[in-house]
Amino acid sequence: MTTQFFGDTAILLGRSLRHITRSLDTIITTAVTPIAMMLLFVYVFGGAISASSDSYVNYLLPGILIITIASGISYTGFRLFLDMKSGIFERFHSMPIARSSVLWAHVLTSLVANLISLFVVVLVALLMGFRSGAGVLAWLAVVGILGLFTLALTWLAVIPGLTAKTADGASAFAYPLVFLPFISSAFVPTDTMPGPVRAFAEHQPVTSIVDAIRAIFAQQAVGTDIWIALAWCVGILVVAYVVAMITYRRKTA
Repeated sequence: MTTQFFGDTAILLGRSLRHITRSLDTIITTAVTPIAMMLLFVYVFGGAISASSDSYVNYLLPGILIITIASGISYTGFRLFLDMKSGIFERFHSMPIARSSVLWAHVLTSLVANLISLFVVVLVALLMGFRSGAGVLAWLAVVGILGLFTLALTWLAVIPGLTAKTADGASAFAYPLVFLPFISSAFVPTDTMPGPVRAFAEHQPVTSIVDAIRAIFAQQAVGTDIWIALAWCVGILVVAYVVAMITYRRKTA
């Protein structure tokens, strides 16, 4: 049964990835908004926030990477919605395949597409002056955190993808996630914020994830941020996965 699941997921993943390669504009669109924001904040606002645009892009990049992921997962909900409405799920379920492999193919496609978008954003950041002395293991740690966060948000995206009534509804849920980094330490330190805003910023997932990645890039002590970040990612992933699978079973029963 396990072998069948992995085999079916691999086949369906190949199908989804072929769709991605035929519409690379989705990956480009996902990367364009974060890149535009990075250019705006570094070259327009950066002088007021930081004395050096080079140092500010180092500070800014972790938050931009989070925004890239939040932008990308909206397409997961959208693609899932289209498959639900087209009847492709019923066609797959009439075949002798593992039922959950259909969802996992969408989730893994999201992971691959988002990693490509993140790679493009990092390349642009390097051209803008981003520098890090972090070694290979440190970069792998950053990729691991971002990958885990992508999986968590992707399973979250599965829920509206299965339940939305319209295509806009399937992807619109990602908009608040895109703006969440603005109320965090992604752009400015939280101690510059007024009391209630600071309290929210310091106790939401983006701040701990951004702070952990920023410390890794700067080769500084990560402290408890890494454990808080992982706890948020795993917590969101587990809850979203359980709710998504329950919703999936009800919709396809």
